[in-house]
Order: sequence, then structure tokens, then C-alpha cells
Amino acid sequence: MAQRPELDRVDRALLQALSANARASGAALAAEVGVAESTVSLRLRRLQSLGTIRGYRVDVDLAALGASLQALIAVRLVKHDRSEIDAFRAQAPHLPGVLGVFHMAGADDYLIHVAARDAEELREFVVAYLTGHPAVAHTETNLIFEHVDGDGWNKLVG
Repeated sequence: MAQRPELDRVDRALLQALSANARASGAALAAEVGVAESTVSLRLRRLQSLGTIRGYRVDVDLAALGASLQALIAVRLVKHDRSEIDAFRAQAPHLPGVLGVFHMAGADDYLIHVAARDAEELREFVVAYLTGHPAVAHTETNLIFEHVDGDGWNKLVG
């Protein structure tokens, strides 16, 4: 198991500042955290190399792209054969409309977050990619009425 890196006050303050604005300039981050801009640059490179910062992403309004319907699809596999699990895990994140894949404990094996343009496209996704997959025994689709991003992870930064 990988050892977690120690994060000091500056690292934590940088993570907090980036969570508010990941596009903030080095100068703005330095001013907010109270360190030199060169320190910000070194710390960000270190946090990235350690894998603490995994990337910077754009938050796209899917409805603006015409994909206003979202669902969570629970997937139960036929059997827990390692090769089938690995094959499904490798393929699922790259299927059209997939926003996220969660490997679960419990009655279902996976939970797939999907965006679609309408109910017909969602149905076609389930039929074409899930029910026809040799590793899939059962699916259950749950429509998402509203999604609100959480910021509780900020409490973990401390």
C-alpha cells in the first residue's frame, strides 16, 4: 500500500485555493496562501508528482450539449471471474455518455453514471452496451432529477 504524503499548511492552503478556482494564476495563489510564487510552482509540481493533484478539469454543462438526461445504472455481473471483471472495467469508462464508473460492494457490482440526450438514447445505451455484454447479468436504471456537487472533501484538507 502506498504511503500517503505529508501535507503541510502551505500544501493544504493551495488545495483549498485551487478548489475555489483551479485556473488561478501562480501570483494569485501565492498572494492567497502567503508564499512566494516560486514556492507555489514548486509545491504544485510536487503535489502533481505525488498524485495528490491528479489533474485540472473543465466542468461542462451537459444540457448545453443536448445531453440533459442523466442516470445511474446499477450493473450486476454474471460471475466474478477476474478476466470478465477486468474486461468490463477496461471497457465501461469509454462507452458513449459514461461520466463515471464505480466498482461497488453489495448486491450490485458496478454503478455507471451516464448522460444521454433523451430516454431513447439512454435505452439504446443500456441495450447496446450493457444487456448485450457477456459479463452482465442484470441492470437497473435510476434517473437523476438533480445533481449537486459536494464540497465536503474540503473538510478532509483540514
